[in-house]
Amino acid sequence: MQLRYAFRLYPEPGQRLALGRAFGCARVVFNDAVCARQDAHAANLPYPKAAELSQALITQAKRTVERSWLGEVSSVVQQSLRDVEAAYRAFFASLKGERKGARVGAPRFKSRKDSRQSIRFTANARWSITPTGRLNLPKIGEVRVKWSRTLPVVPSSVTVIKDSAGRYFASFVIDTDPAADAGRMPATEQAIGIDLGLTHFAVLSDGTKFDSPRFLRRAEKKLKKTQRELSRKQKGSKNRDRARLKVARAHAQVADARKEFHHQLSTRLIRENQAIAVEDLSVKGLARTKLAKSVHDAGWSQFVTMLEYKAARYGRTFIKIGRFEPTSQVCSTCGHHDGPMPLNVREWTCPACGTRHDRDVNAAKNVKQAAGLAVTACGAKVRPEPVLAQREETGSHGTPAGSRAA
Repeated sequence: MQLRYAFRLYPEPGQRLALGRAFGCARVVFNDAVCARQDAHAANLPYPKAAELSQALITQAKRTVERSWLGEVSSVVQQSLRDVEAAYRAFFASLKGERKGARVGAPRFKSRKDSRQSIRFTANARWSITPTGRLNLPKIGEVRVKWSRTLPVVPSSVTVIKDSAGRYFASFVIDTDPAADAGRMPATEQAIGIDLGLTHFAVLSDGTKFDSPRFLRRAEKKLKKTQRELSRKQKGSKNRDRARLKVARAHAQVADARKEFHHQLSTRLIRENQAIAVEDLSVKGLARTKLAKSVHDAGWSQFVTMLEYKAARYGRTFIKIGRFEPTSQVCSTCGHHDGPMPLNVREWTCPACGTRHDRDVNAAKNVKQAAGLAVTACGAKVRPEPVLAQREETGSHGTPAGSRAA
């Protein structure tokens, strides 16, 4: 499995200028390649190959007056052509239905005003990590890196990124060692179901509840103040640029805090449990309701993605159950289907068996049962004995997307 390790960079003023030139050159080559593809498509001609684009857009372009500055940067601009090729392959695979996930559109032109600028250095680009711990980049120099942890193996490539807040990062691509990962996370006999919500971010089938930090809600006052200051600055002025950076940094702090919370919680759940089941929530549907801000603030999709790749890395079982499973309407003890409930009903008593349920804990138990999770001592997943469906449950349809918000 390939993973990315990101570290903060602190380039000197001269190195920032060199990185800015590299970002610009890579962006121009990318846009030229997209334009060449579009022109060929409009003229009903075959798409030019990567070798032809490299010869025309880089080798020959360096000899012209208009593109002579392409020679001031390293061969990193070659990666832009590979990025275009990869983007078009993903686009055509999406059109044919061969690519999983959401549909991907055709590559678009990049702008110098984009919130994210990046360049990638592969192994043959002659980049290295110096004995003093600095990142040596061709035609840029040795850049200071803040190492928060050690790299487990030698990385295959590094991507230098500048975000909207003006921060620089080095993202290293590494290949993980399955044997080392297995030693870090020994097998366990625990299995849980997770119910994601807004009042509590996650409720486990064993009754454990994790409160929602609500990072965006807590930072709204500061964000409102910085955004008001930005709106009062004259467009095109340096004061407006400084105010925009202040707004971007405030939003970056919220996003970083949320991501850190997701990483800590997902790692804890993966370490303590051999099998995990979650519900496949319709985040896009919920984001169109009055709960949109709270849904985006929770960041369920990012958290579930972390659980999924960490489970694959450490040999855990990860299961997503259908979003139309009536987990909040069924008694986890006897299986009685009690029907839809408003969101203000947090506890209810099953009329069939008399069990008193906490709404979220009951939903988490039903998520676990729907996934059929049970774990033996050796860590293998075993499904329980089949249970007859209740009369009201057979052939029933799922609940609307908005009814599973909490």
